[in-house]
Amino acid sequence: MSLVRPRSLNAALSLIASDPTLMPIAGCTDVYVGLHFGTMAQKRFIDLWRLKELHGISVEKDVVRIGALSTYTEIIESTIVQKRVPMLVAASREVGGAQIQNRGTLGGNVANASPAGDTLPVLAAANARIVLRSKNGTRTVAFDSYYTGYRKSVRQPDELITAIEIPRLDGTQWWRKVGTRRAQAISKIMIGAVRGRDVRIAFGSVAPTVVLARKTAAVLSAGGSVADAQAALRTEIAPIDDVRSTSEYRARVAANLLAQFWKETA
Repeated sequence: MSLVRPRSLNAALSLIASDPTLMPIAGCTDVYVGLHFGTMAQKRFIDLWRLKELHGISVEKDVVRIGALSTYTEIIESTIVQKRVPMLVAASREVGGAQIQNRGTLGGNVANASPAGDTLPVLAAANARIVLRSKNGTRTVAFDSYYTGYRKSVRQPDELITAIEIPRLDGTQWWRKVGTRRAQAISKIMIGAVRGRDVRIAFGSVAPTVVLARKTAAVLSAGGSVADAQAALRTEIAPIDDVRSTSEYRARVAANLLAQFWKETA
């Protein structure tokens, strides 16, 4: 195994351009688990933790910009995020314990690409954008288009996630996580949603990737009933049986969460 520690973002981009096998790491809250259980195939790592360019939370032209290496604790304590994206604060509070929140990063949750990632339904419902940078330039990808399959994304081996951008959100934000415990447990199912002029609803742990339930939201936006929206939802999700839950349970809880969201935001 080997580890390199660049001192600047440009140096990091040059390193992964010359050696795409390098795996970016920062908080390592998931990487260490893989190393411990021997399931981590990668052997060469590039440590990004000290890169100042990837830290920080700010507002630019009414868009919240969160550096990829911003930790959950920083998100929880940020007055900007508290005011503009409170559902992201709520999700961050339920990611592990204090130790995980102090080390885990938003960019890491996105890069990990697990459908059980706690912040991913929030980012989907918030119409977020992922900023990717390589030695050749920067591009921005809509979160809706970022994932291509289970733990797969459009990010290329020579690109790093540098920031997550969230535009102004109008309406009531709502977040719920269902798990064995409220925190320090991988979720059975999650929902992030916004009810305003436009309705956006996203679920986690119900498909190979996070699901933005467009048909379901369209039913509610058009004045349809919750029952009709629940029927639409069943066509948009594909939960599975695994060690944490069953597909039947996840489908039923997803429908219940949808009804609870619509009732509590009325």
